[in-house]
Amino acid sequence: MTGRLEGKIAVITAAGQGIGRAIAEAFVAEGAKVYATDLDKAKLEGLSIHDLASLDVLSTDAVNAYAERIGEIDILVNVAGYVHHGTVLDASEKDMDFSWDLNVKSMHRTVQAFLPGMVARADRQGSSGSIVNLSSVASSLKSAPARYAYGTTKAATIGLTKSVALDFVSKRIRANAICPGTVHSPSWEERVSALGATMEGGAEAAKAQFVSRQPMGRIGTPEEIAALAVYLASEESGFTTGQAIAIDGGWSL
Repeated sequence: MTGRLEGKIAVITAAGQGIGRAIAEAFVAEGAKVYATDLDKAKLEGLSIHDLASLDVLSTDAVNAYAERIGEIDILVNVAGYVHHGTVLDASEKDMDFSWDLNVKSMHRTVQAFLPGMVARADRQGSSGSIVNLSSVASSLKSAPARYAYGTTKAATIGLTKSVALDFVSKRIRANAICPGTVHSPSWEERVSALGATMEGGAEAAKAQFVSRQPMGRIGTPEEIAALAVYLASEESGFTTGQAIAIDGGWSL
């Protein structure tokens, strides 16, 4: 590793597994001081991180208190999210409310809580602050079967990201959205199991269905997403803001 994030202070949500954990590990390897959070703190075990904490991103009070404790940071990575399965006819009010709360409003809470300190630190140091939000290719970029609530909220994530990028571009703050395709993670394994239960051939047939929509013939890895997050968090991407970047093995082509 080359210390691309040396001297940077980062907060990462949902860092206990999958993409969030891979980002946390990559950031530490590149020299960042990382504050890793997850609703279930036990999932953070094994991470060699500066600070591990349980954080409920659905609670404005909890997010504000956490931001006050941590203070000024350089990098905020919002990973926490939820994949609802179903069409518009399957999405209850409760499903939609939860999807909006976790996929969109949680990012609103963390950005609102940490942004003032990010602006102050960037101005004082003459560097840029970076917000990286996890969206999805299944958003405003393309639709996916039975992803009504998920695609709707992930499209909103892109809108949120672009709005922050525009409003704070003159304040040395950059905001970008990573839009993964299908990535191997515990969340994906759960979706495979659920789909497999409804199919002849079970989980293996479900996995084959996911892979079949990938032009590269495979799904992505959390480490590949983390590599993009490192770039967006570093000064290497200093001229990049307001972008929704697909990393999907060609799924959106």
